[in-house]
Amino acid sequence: MSNPLVIDIPHKLDRAEVRRRMAAKVGDLPKHIPGGMAEVRSSWPSEDRMNVVVSAMGQDVVCDLDVQDHLVRVSLVLPPLLGMMSGMIEAVVRERGRSVLEDKRKD
Repeated sequence: MSNPLVIDIPHKLDRAEVRRRMAAKVGDLPKHIPGGMAEVRSSWPSEDRMNVVVSAMGQDVVCDLDVQDHLVRVSLVLPPLLGMMSGMIEAVVRERGRSVLEDKRKD
């Protein structure tokens, strides 16, 4: 098993809103996977941790998302075949994560 790719995504929301948005958007993941034929399984083993497994093209990406006060820490375990694309995967996770966690309130 390879070392996890750890990505911190900052936010300005309360934890309950972060969890709500994550739960609402996890079903959209297959739209962002090349080929569009991905299976996504998710669970909440604790109040502030979501586990996600994305299966596509015979590969599984295992992901833990930990909700913290000012960030969501995403830990991805990539199979060796996808390890060479870790930079691209990290960029996509950051971009999509920021869009989900963006605080759209006017200050």
